[in-house]
Amino acid sequence: MKTYVVPGGTTGMGRGLARHFLRRGDQVTIIGSDPAKGRRFLDEAARAGAGDQAAFLQADLTSVAENVRVIKEITARHDALDGLVLTAMRHFPGRVVTPDGFEATFALYYVSRMLLSYGLTGLLEKGANPMIVSVCGVGVTKGRIDWDDLSLKHGFGRIKAVLQGGRATDLLGVAYAANHPDGRTRFLLHHPGFTDSGTDSLGQPAKVVLKVLARFFAQPVEKSIEPIIELMDDPPGRGLLAYDRRAPVDPSLPTLDPDDAPPVRADRPPAAVTLSTPRSGPC
Repeated sequence: MKTYVVPGGTTGMGRGLARHFLRRGDQVTIIGSDPAKGRRFLDEAARAGAGDQAAFLQADLTSVAENVRVIKEITARHDALDGLVLTAMRHFPGRVVTPDGFEATFALYYVSRMLLSYGLTGLLEKGANPMIVSVCGVGVTKGRIDWDDLSLKHGFGRIKAVLQGGRATDLLGVAYAANHPDGRTRFLLHHPGFTDSGTDSLGQPAKVVLKVLARFFAQPVEKSIEPIIELMDDPPGRGLLAYDRRAPVDPSLPTLDPDDAPPVRADRPPAAVTLSTPRSGPC
């Protein structure tokens, strides 16, 4: 039995991966903000005879304090982890600023993933074949990080916010690998392609438009998670792995430039780690 933590495991690809792990007999903790969705997951696990393998933590992962609480609870529950699968992402109707001062998309897409990755590394290093998986847009070169305005006070746009979060998440993987050169934990950046993972966080008319597009062009969740499962079960290397579905992503892409990856000080606790200005300036 392996042990996995899946932030965003109540919907979409996170839920699909969590269900896969349960079916093969693994232990899974999902994290999400909606208690009703968490209860549905637990009920489904119980009906399948896997109730004692499933757990749900309710948390608002846009909050630094909530991420720190989750890290503490998981550390108290487990001696080791085999995988941290980062899938939590949602679309906000406009510019939302968290109590910590982050733009909400950035807080969920980058800050939460950074805190959980570094905060749970100690448990992951004790796992049999540990891996962090970040489901993201690696390989996409559109968008940039506005290093002088990370909260996007000036010129906010929903697509701009998502692309900025994606570019920051790319650099999270690069920085993590650089900061753990001797670590056992691999970091997989994975672009699943267009996936029909639900539209719960969208408003109208975007919800209708995406449903129509998904019907004709998107892969089902079950298909999109197959390459991730393969890479987790049989990793092709160590350190940083970057894949677009089953194809390796060119590590020389400017969005994966190690000189742009924010440094992390080993003497600072996860809650205090923030995105720093890169050595080479804006990307």
